[in-house]
Amino acid sequence: VQLQAYGGGVVQAGGSLKLSCVASGNIFSRNAMGWYRQPAGKGRELVALISNVGSTTYVDSVKGRFAISADNTRNTVYLQMNNLKPEDTAVYYCNDWTGSQPWGQGTQVTVSS
Repeated sequence: VQLQAYGGGVVQAGGSLKLSCVASGNIFSRNAMGWYRQPAGKGRELVALISNVGSTTYVDSVKGRFAISADNTRNTVYLQMNNLKPEDTAVYYCNDWTGSQPWGQGTQVTVSS
């Protein structure tokens, strides 16, 4: 399975972006999917998770600001990011909840203050 994330960009603090991630195969029906991020020089962290029945989980730092959703018919998972902060700056990736699929290139999100 190949995972391609896109939709990143440069935005001012308080702005919004919506990321999309398309999988080349149908993995959403059997795997929980997540969005991860990796700031420059730091490790990768899981920030949002959606199960195959639609339940969601978020890391505390993005609760109330980010929303993960999925369209199983399109093999696509989304991340709506609102009220962005400079500390959200990172490369964003999607993968299953264990990170077991090959990592794609990710998409850069830069939030300026």
